[in-house]
Amino acid sequence: MVLKKALPLAAMEKILKRAGADRVGEDAKAQLRDMLEAYAMKVGEQASSYAKHAGRKTVKAEDISLAFKNS
Repeated sequence: MVLKKALPLAAMEKILKRAGADRVGEDAKAQLRDMLEAYAMKVGEQASSYAKHAGRKTVKAEDISLAFKNS
């Protein structure tokens, strides 16, 4: 089963152009998307565990911040 990607390639192009790229290849957009999604999953999993440890089902911004800091 192939999961649909959460981040659109157009957003990756915008990010790279804002970072200074004049042109962006399809492979670069796809690579950035894959890496950002993997990183976001890692942060999300850690944030979820922080929320559970605090006795909550809801992930809060502070959980995300802490997970981001510790990744």
